Amino acid sequence: MTEFAAVIDLPFGHFGIRTGDDVVQELVFLPPDASPRSPDNYLAERAAHQITLWIKDPDRPFDLPLAERGTAFQRRVWAAISAIPRGQQRRYGSIATELGSAARAVGQACGANPFPLVVPCHRVVAAGGLGGFANATDGYLITAKRWLLEFEARP
Repeated sequence: MTEFAAVIDLPFGHFGIRTGDDVVQELVFLPPDASPRSPDNYLAERAAHQITLWIKDPDRPFDLPLAERGTAFQRRVWAAISAIPRGQQRRYGSIATELGSAARAVGQACGANPFPLVVPCHRVVAAGGLGGFANATDGYLITAKRWLLEFEARP
């Protein structure tokens, strides 16, 4: 596994930043036992700074060079997720209907999202509740999803 260029401590837990080839390669929710790591390059520092500013102001947009990732379908799902305004949520099923797909496929694309927070997959929920998050149904990832939804719901 490629080492993180930075690991930052956020109110919901640790968050890893991978960079390479002048782009952000991946953003990752990390387990509670992860150790913070200062950014080791300019892009990791820039990403960490923008994420920290977003925590202070969740209406602040991100301006980061992101790696080209995902299938055409995943990119369509991520575009639909990116259009969800802060403080609002959409259901997997409604995105699936919009894209002519199935809720499970939308959930899988959400779980494969390489840029959480920038592509706010935490805003997608199940018909009967919170749903999963980053391919998890409990633990620190669900705790992070709850925190993010509550945080973004504040005026």
